[in-house]
Order: sequence, then structure tokens, then C-alpha cells
Amino acid sequence: MIPGLLELGIVSLIFGGCCSNVFALEAIVKQEPDSGLLITFFQFLLTMLFALPSQLDPTRPPFFIQKSAVPFRKWAASASMFFAVNMLNNWAFAFQISVPVHIILRSFGSVTTMAAGWLRGKTYSRVQVASVVVLTVGVVVSAWADAVAKGKSMSTSSIDLTSASFEAGLLILLVAQLLSAYMGQYVQDIYAAHGRCWQQNLFYSHFLSVPLFAPLAGTLRGQYARLARSTPLLDYVAPPQVELVEPDAFSAGEGSAALALARRLLARTPTSLALLLANAATQLLCISGVNVLSAHSSAVTVTIVLNVRKLVSFLFSVWLFGNEMGGQMVVGAVLVFGAGALYGWETSVGIRRRRAEEEKGGRERGKKGE
Repeated sequence: MIPGLLELGIVSLIFGGCCSNVFALEAIVKQEPDSGLLITFFQFLLTMLFALPSQLDPTRPPFFIQKSAVPFRKWAASASMFFAVNMLNNWAFAFQISVPVHIILRSFGSVTTMAAGWLRGKTYSRVQVASVVVLTVGVVVSAWADAVAKGKSMSTSSIDLTSASFEAGLLILLVAQLLSAYMGQYVQDIYAAHGRCWQQNLFYSHFLSVPLFAPLAGTLRGQYARLARSTPLLDYVAPPQVELVEPDAFSAGEGSAALALARRLLARTPTSLALLLANAATQLLCISGVNVLSAHSSAVTVTIVLNVRKLVSFLFSVWLFGNEMGGQMVVGAVLVFGAGALYGWETSVGIRRRRAEEEKGGRERGKKGE
């Protein structure tokens, strides 16, 4: 059982960080849909720099990185999968997948987690299987509704990965979810064999992934240049039609100088770059919470908590950015998140309750036999 204070910290990191991350993410992709690679790189770089101090050891030159109890090959495999999953998820935005549907399709994680567990010999109750079936139906309904709203065909007879096709985006997200499910089970095995080393996982998954961006340096520079040409942050927080108080209107010299400095910084900072930094910072909070949760809970628990978080993010996305929410989309969302809640209840309450009743019945039958 996770101590109450730790639970509160995990909830704050996941819901505060991840839900705030949605705002910055959608604000960027609405302006530059092809910025997924740069978004991912900034997230990885900031997280790596944040996690680095916890892994330093002054007595181990020349790199001064403390020795890990986990074999390097395992961290390398985990980092490779982590890099691929994040690249695929952000790449999907270039294929006209809206953020709400992106969130819903990633809620498909319950299905892929169950499939990965089943392949590894785990068993599931009828309620768990039924909830996953309902969730799958919800995913299909949501994807269909989004395609119809955009005038897209849902035919899968030909999927061209070189064109911005909706079907290609769906395929990319599906591959990402399958790989993510396997990665989750793989990390759980690492924790089971070597302890709850979530800080090392956070560091190595990003540290080993950053060099993989090197062949894409040209693309990164191009995406950064486009974001750098966005309107200044000053116009975003104070549109031209809004007249700001001039610095000389302040009686205090320090207040006047501070306001003048703030105005200059806002005038020189492109809005999209500020959002890029905000996205990376909130992603750091989010992924830190997920890593702590993963170290103290099962893969299924992590999936359910993230599904609930995705529901909150989904509602924020619709509310803040005015995304269309047709009848089919509502039905799909209700099916997805309702099935996720049922799956979580069955996993954490239903199964345990039945086992307790069976054990109690067994003890009573044993007493009668005596």
C-alpha cells in the first residue's frame, strides 16, 4: 500500500503535470502540426538534465555516473522502446489526428496491457475482458466520428505512410500502444529483479535516447526556426488593442525598471518557444509521477490511473480549444472511459473481494469438516 503522502504526490504530479501539458501541446500543434520531433526532443533533454544530479558520483571518473544495479543492456532496451513510443505518439499529429482523439486512442492501453499480460501467462476475469471489449468499441466509434467530422474515409484498403492520411495516423498510434504495453511489462520485470529504481529508469530512458536525435538535427533546426518566427509573447498576454501602463507611471524606480525588463523579455520571446518550454517542464512533472507510480504499482494500475488522467485531459482539450464534440464522439468517449473505470474497479476491488469470499468459504468448510 502506498503511503498517503506518496499517493498525494503522485496524483499531483500526474494530474497537475500531464493535464497542464495538454494545454501547451495543443497550443503548439495548432500553430505547427509538424513540430512533434522538436517537442519530443525538448522533453527528453529537460528531463535528462533534471534527473542527472541524482545519478552523479564524484568518485567514478571520467563520467561520474554512479554504478547501476541494472545491467546496461536492459536500460538500453528500455530506452530504445521509450524513444520509439514517444516518437510515434508525437508523429501522429502530422497525420491530422486531433488531440481529443489522440487521447482517446492512447486510452487503448488497457487492451494492449491485457494482451501483453496474457502473452506472459497472466489470466483475467470475465469483467476485465468485457470492459476491454467495450473500450475497444469506444475507440472505434471515436475514431470513426473524428474521421467523418473531417470528411475523411475510414477505408483501410490502402494506407500510404508518405501522405498525411488519417488511416496512417491510426496505424502509428496502434503500433505505439503495442510497443508501450510491452515496454511497461519489461520495466516491471526490471523493478521486480533489481528493486524500485525509478530514478535510474527516468535518467537512463532519456539519457540514452537523446543521442538518437542526432541524425535528425536538420529537421530539428527547421522546426525550431518555424516556432521562433511566431508572434511575441507580449502580443499573446497583452494584445495590441490592450494599452499597458507605461513604466514611467510608477512612482517606484525598481518597479518601473522591473516592468520595463518584463516588457522587453516578453517582446523578444516567441510565443511558440515559450509554450515549447512549458510543454517540456510539465512533461517532466508528468513522467516523474508516472515513474514513481510504476515503481510502486502494477502495470495495470498504472494504465488505469493514466486512463482517468486522459479523461481529464480530454475534457480540458475540448473546453479550452473548442474542439468539436459530436454525438458519436461523446458516445465513444463515454464507452472508453467508462470501460476503463470498470476495468480498474474489477482489478482493484472485484477480484480481491471474490478471493476474500472464497478464502472465507474455504475456512468455514474446513471447520465443518473437522
